[in-house]
Amino acid sequence: MSEPFVPRELHGKRLIGYSLGYMGILSAEIFRGVFIFQFYVYTVNLNSILVTIGMAMRLIVAAISAIVFGVLADNKKPGKLGKRRPFLFYLLPVWVLTTILIWLPPWYCPKNNSMYLPTALYLWVILILNAISGMSILSVHASMLPEQSQTHKNREKAASMGTILAIIVSIVALFLPLVVQSLLKDPENAKWWEPAGKVILFYIPLIGVGFAIFGLISVIITFFSVDESFHTIIPNVETRKKSVMETFHHMIVPAKDKNYRKFVLVGFFTNISGMMLGILIFPFLTYTLKFKGTSFFIYIIISVSCKFGWFFVWKKVLKKHALVRGYSICVAASAIAAFLELLFLIEFLIFEFKVVLFVITMGTVLGSIYGFGLFAGPLASALIYEAAAENKEMNTDKAVSEISGAYFGLNSFLLSVAGAVGSLIIGLMLAGPNEEDPIWITLALASMGIFYLMSFLILRKIEINEELLEIKPSISEELASKTLK
Repeated sequence: MSEPFVPRELHGKRLIGYSLGYMGILSAEIFRGVFIFQFYVYTVNLNSILVTIGMAMRLIVAAISAIVFGVLADNKKPGKLGKRRPFLFYLLPVWVLTTILIWLPPWYCPKNNSMYLPTALYLWVILILNAISGMSILSVHASMLPEQSQTHKNREKAASMGTILAIIVSIVALFLPLVVQSLLKDPENAKWWEPAGKVILFYIPLIGVGFAIFGLISVIITFFSVDESFHTIIPNVETRKKSVMETFHHMIVPAKDKNYRKFVLVGFFTNISGMMLGILIFPFLTYTLKFKGTSFFIYIIISVSCKFGWFFVWKKVLKKHALVRGYSICVAASAIAAFLELLFLIEFLIFEFKVVLFVITMGTVLGSIYGFGLFAGPLASALIYEAAAENKEMNTDKAVSEISGAYFGLNSFLLSVAGAVGSLIIGLMLAGPNEEDPIWITLALASMGIFYLMSFLILRKIEINEELLEIKPSISEELASKTLK
């Protein structure tokens, strides 16, 4: 008598271990994302356009790498270490090294030459190598989820765990550079030749080393937490090797999926705004709100309270409303809050009112951004299963294994392109004297609302088959259960 089909799920140590890998890489990504512009523009003295060109190059390379590694993982024949797990280690040493070196430029730009090319070239090369190595881990890690978690309820649980961990690391990744900023007697003048700049050049590389070590340990934990033994017991999982042309064709497949195309466009526009926020937060605190010393810790209080507070709000919304509707409410809240940033253009606002307004607007945006993961992860997995169910020539489990890398790869591709677009927008808006202009910084921050609004309009048009939110046993899984017996 065969054992009943039991869908694979992530629980306990395996769930925490799987989530830690993303958390470790994300911590270094957030730290780099929020402070690299501040570090190279306001301390190293590199022109903002050159910095954002480097950031855009990194993101474009990351976009291409995401799809390439996703497809490579789809094509890989399962071995003793699994199918996708080995990709976690292939370029991990390169990621660790570049995560450290990015904060140790061998040349600073001269006082009268912010277009100094040796510094720009160094930054660009390190960013590109970091992008390739980072996406070899993140893309494959994301494509594991549909195989490791086969029920909608468990994917929501995994998304909740990932969101909580993301909130924690985002707080830490922002708290440490804010501590450094609070040590500066004159944060508006922090070039490398100035006293404040010397403080930054000492502490920031140390923080970078810490995040690199944490990322390394986290990925190792994930490697030993993920179980891919099911690949060896499910029949007919041999993967045919694809040529280069076939590989690129494979990348285009999810782009033809009407619903999934809308989904990635939603992520595309929300990520443009997310990138803009990450770049602008330190200039906004320094030049618009004029924070100094312990005032910087106001942002930490807002970040902690609003991220966790809104997280529980979005959890309730997720339970009360359908997946797409709940996601739409979350994006709409971000759009409204972002447009309210325009109120900072009113000159006669007193400092205390600005702080209250900052709590309302920035707190809502931050809380909503970290709520996106509650909806996006389960929605992506549901759309992948919906696409897999349309393949009548193979069982669902094998179909998901064949396409999940390409689907998540396409999503990562557009998210990276979105980041590149967002960084270039900021580079152009804050070029030259605008780097320290509070009006331009405020306008750039408020423009996030435009992209959130576009996401909201697209998201409302997505339709999913609710019956496919829970995976049903396929023929291969029934055979596998007999084999296990």
